[in-house]
Amino acid sequence: MRRFLRVAARCRLIARLPLAAVAAALLTLAGAAHAQAAPTSEPIKLFVDATDAAQKILHVQMEIPVKPGPLSLYYPEWIPGEHMPDGPIIQMAGLKFSAGGKAIAWRRNLVEMFTIHLEIPPGVSALEVNFDFLLSAPASGFSGGASATANLDVLSWNQVLLYPSGATIHDWTFIPSLKLPTGWQFGTALPVAKQDGDRIEFAPVPLNTLVDSPVLSGRYFKKIQLTPGQDTPHEMDIAADSSAALAMLPETEAHFPSLVDESGVLFGARHYRGYHFLVTLSDDVAHFGLEHHESSDDRTNERSLIDSRGRLDFAGLLPHEFVHSWNGKYRRPAGLATPDYQLPMKDDLLWVYEGLTEYLGNVLTARSGLLSMEDSREALALVAATLDKKPGREWRPLQDTADAAPFLYDAGNDWANWRRGTDFYEEGEVLWLDVDATLRRLTNDKKSMNDFCRIFHGGEGGKPALKTYNFEDVVSTLNSLAPFDWAGFLRAHLDAVSAPTPSEAIEASGWKIIYNEQPNTMQENEDALAKRVDDSFSIGLSVGEDGAVIDVMHGSAAYKAGFGPGMKIVAVNGHPFEGDSLDDAILDAETNTRPIEIIVQNGADFRTVSADYHEGLKFPHLVRDESKPDYLSEIFHPLAHWVVK
Repeated sequence: MRRFLRVAARCRLIARLPLAAVAAALLTLAGAAHAQAAPTSEPIKLFVDATDAAQKILHVQMEIPVKPGPLSLYYPEWIPGEHMPDGPIIQMAGLKFSAGGKAIAWRRNLVEMFTIHLEIPPGVSALEVNFDFLLSAPASGFSGGASATANLDVLSWNQVLLYPSGATIHDWTFIPSLKLPTGWQFGTALPVAKQDGDRIEFAPVPLNTLVDSPVLSGRYFKKIQLTPGQDTPHEMDIAADSSAALAMLPETEAHFPSLVDESGVLFGARHYRGYHFLVTLSDDVAHFGLEHHESSDDRTNERSLIDSRGRLDFAGLLPHEFVHSWNGKYRRPAGLATPDYQLPMKDDLLWVYEGLTEYLGNVLTARSGLLSMEDSREALALVAATLDKKPGREWRPLQDTADAAPFLYDAGNDWANWRRGTDFYEEGEVLWLDVDATLRRLTNDKKSMNDFCRIFHGGEGGKPALKTYNFEDVVSTLNSLAPFDWAGFLRAHLDAVSAPTPSEAIEASGWKIIYNEQPNTMQENEDALAKRVDDSFSIGLSVGEDGAVIDVMHGSAAYKAGFGPGMKIVAVNGHPFEGDSLDDAILDAETNTRPIEIIVQNGADFRTVSADYHEGLKFPHLVRDESKPDYLSEIFHPLAHWVVK
């Protein structure tokens, strides 16, 4: 937390200055030390008018209890779960402060740009704050991206509030209220105190709970109770841009109660009062998943629940974010458990926070039936093969993908295989598969990551709690299951370049990666949705349906031929480029020695490049290694039916 000292003499002087001079004096005060607000018994009132959400704007009113003297207010900068300082302060407009009808001047801190400084006049006990939050961001990024359409809105409270310095986010109490467009329904983990038509008043909550509890609302809305009659409710709240998008097939819906059951068996405790899956179905919002303790913000394409390709792509999203309630919210790296939203977070353990969640989420996806066993193996083959062939692993260790997360999240697709990105998700998944297989091998299949989860993530449940950990805690828990040099094992994977390969993790689980001309079903699905041709494992090119080169595998035949991201393929072997042109040319080159001739546009330049590649199409799959125990099938096998309900 930032610390400042009171400069009493300057404060008294500023209080006597005319309004125009106050703003200039505040900058001087901001550059020095300033006093801190202390929590009062009075809560902060926050009202959000979302009736103009379709117009891409929210109207915000706040009432903050204050005392005369200098005051600093924060706009949340480091948003939990986003792992970088991306609070969307650029979308704040019309900011005004007043008390008793009189305006109060303010000035931004020139170093800490998310901090606002004011001087509260004598006799003032309540500060009125008004501003708009602009919802017109592009449909990319995370919660700061597009969040509203004509028919729905996702309200992230961190976007529409300021809070005083001087205490932790657990100490400030907020009374939030919200007005929705006429007839819209909503879903949230926040307890409702009162509802009068389209206006909802929520019960008082600490700031950390408020920011952790988004509200999904919309015209086309559906609620599904996943655990009716049970003490701990689980609900899917779904908002869509059309009523048709809500028509999920019964056989698809049946897998989500299974997901809840499987999670209970895996972790052995639930650290929440109830859980809401907040599912947004729209082609016009940013697509991602963001974890919260008692809910998840899950945004995907409009037809993801009703189209076969969309369902396949969507399958792993809810399991991943659900796992975060245990791994990320209840158990959290100490460096991510900051006392406010301004202190930088330390991302070095994201290979546990996100990597283990990726592993467990995909395990629960298989166990709940959201993906078949075969598709789950295909997905794992694609992840492991992508990492095995990624040349960036030769220079950037896995640990650095976590350390550098605040800027790697913003990295583009160009040269992604050489630069590396937030690979602690995918490589973290195969790392934890390796841990699971090693535990099973060391204990003759008596212990596994199932046991780790019940120890590490279990304990007393029933309400949200936070228990931090460090690297040594992870190692200690593993050693309690099977004595071993777990610290050395993990550090070898984390710190070395060309570390133990993902293929070795697959082999330890009783399977092997092979490559052939048969498309990988999960890769084929991803390519169809992204409208691209991905021949990264063969010639080394990923190309859009219009011929635009998305990425080039560093060191591949395409790289040696001179291809680079941003170029455009115009023709292949003398024929205009079409969707299958590149695949056809690769297959043809397998039976002759002629290079593939490709006309490429690079800006205003056109030229013919020759790719000397003759090894055919290659796509990854898993095949069983009968010489080893089949741990992978055990890992994917459902567990909940073994428990008497």
